[in-house]
Amino acid sequence: MLTLLLYVLIVGLVAGLLFLVASVVFGRGEELGPLPEGTTATVLPATGISGADVRALRFQQVLRGYKAGEVDWALTRLAARIDELETQLAHARGEQLRTVFGIEPDSGPADRSTAGPESATAESQPGSRP
Repeated sequence: MLTLLLYVLIVGLVAGLLFLVASVVFGRGEELGPLPEGTTATVLPATGISGADVRALRFQQVLRGYKAGEVDWALTRLAARIDELETQLAHARGEQLRTVFGIEPDSGPADRSTAGPESATAESQPGSRP
């Protein structure tokens, strides 16, 4: 039993010495310095932000979470992109309404006054059935 204990102790000492020698020879590796003040590692493309770009976002961590300036910048960029896409979608839907149905996109449910007095009376009375 004593022999087994000596083997384990010797193997542990040899492993510790090898670790110390490797640490001294190779060091801790190349550490990156901190980013200069006012710069950020957060990146979004100038145009055409995609879902993969949003999923790849990384923010610098500080004592209380993420850097607020980086998060605000990213949210502003994403909000602008969403607004741009909604405008494009509304324009495309308007074109589709004009070409397919021949109507303007603004005329819709608000234009009920042309239905006649019977429908207006029936709609104004709760509980009445047409």
